[in-house]
Amino acid sequence: MPEQSYLSPEQIAAIAAHALDEKKARDIRVLHTAEQTVLADYFVICNGTSSTHIKALVDEVDRQLSEAGEPPVRREGMRSDIWVLMDFGSVIVHIFTDEARKFYNLERLWSDSEEVELSSLPSP
Repeated sequence: MPEQSYLSPEQIAAIAAHALDEKKARDIRVLHTAEQTVLADYFVICNGTSSTHIKALVDEVDRQLSEAGEPPVRREGMRSDIWVLMDFGSVIVHIFTDEARKFYNLERLWSDSEEVELSSLPSP
């Protein structure tokens, strides 16, 4: 039986964002979406430079959050090479290619959400 996690949504978002930063993800954005949707409290959005880089980003977020007791509930898009979604329940991580990010433009879609500065998130 998996160990019960007691991480807050903010802590999950922080671990994900810092893991992405460590692996050189581009243009990392953390949106606090709790007031706008029941889907998640936070969206973490970034770009990878290639399908190999995207896979490395996914693997690092998965590793760090799994070690913290928060494995992803599900993953979508692993075969697409342009967008991977990692669902951690209260936090959804979106990893895009540059082109896919421009096309989906989640920041515009969730523009009413508060953007959280990476430096203001708790250290993992």
